[in-house]
Amino acid sequence: MIGHGAADRIRVRIGAAIVERVAGPSGQARQRLSRQDAEDRWFTDDRPIRRVHGDSSMFIGGIRALLLQSLHPLAMAAVAGHSGYRSDPWGRLQRTSYFLAATTFGRTSDAREAIDRVRAVHQQVTGIAPGGRPYAASDPHLLTWVHIAEADSFLRAHARFGAFPLDQEGRDGYVADMARIAVELGVPDPPRTEAELADRIAKYRAELTATSQAREAARFLLLSPPLPLIARAPYGMLAAGAVSLLPGWARQPLRLPRLPLTESLIVRPAGHAMVHAIRWATTAPAPAP
Repeated sequence: MIGHGAADRIRVRIGAAIVERVAGPSGQARQRLSRQDAEDRWFTDDRPIRRVHGDSSMFIGGIRALLLQSLHPLAMAAVAGHSGYRSDPWGRLQRTSYFLAATTFGRTSDAREAIDRVRAVHQQVTGIAPGGRPYAASDPHLLTWVHIAEADSFLRAHARFGAFPLDQEGRDGYVADMARIAVELGVPDPPRTEAELADRIAKYRAELTATSQAREAARFLLLSPPLPLIARAPYGMLAAGAVSLLPGWARQPLRLPRLPLTESLIVRPAGHAMVHAIRWATTAPAPAP
């Protein structure tokens, strides 16, 4: 039987490994962002965005966001042409992780530095999509799509798999919190309530389709991520949870099946179990008496 001290050491090692993969080699330093003084931060401790972005359900929300975002042909062309998601998928995840940590938990200076860095990168991301249309990552219309896909995905993942799901006021507050970050990134008039978020997504549906690039990215993300064999099954549970949160109109063009009974009896419980395991592994144990 493993003693309490040994279990805590194993727990810390597992948590450190997860943080390093998601947040990079400097992940432990980045964790300090969440321990900054309450003064001079965009969001106080009681804001919904801190509850959502501090929960392990973000692992599922992040996968769903990538799948949903890929349905806009211009956004997908920008990702395929500039993100290096195949050659450096974890690097992209780590940069996104740090951006969310800096803007949600960091000081105002941390948040503004992260915003400036992203805006500078966006200025360099331009090109021509396979269909012949030009794209630019700084285009406010594309920025809005990326933003609302993320906000919707993080919120839905937290509502389904989060430790303490938000009530309606909290969900509206989360969308409003995300709007503050979006404005700084250059999104014009982002939605500020859950209803506005749903309405804005509906207005984009006529533009959405699954290109060959989008389906290829989905296969890579769901079936062949660069992970050691031992991590494939746990990741598969998270990925299946993400797919279960996609609406039918998003699944069909990506050729992702809908299996209601399987999702209800297997996928959702497995997703809960994996999110709980990650939450346990990444939560520091209580100090010894």
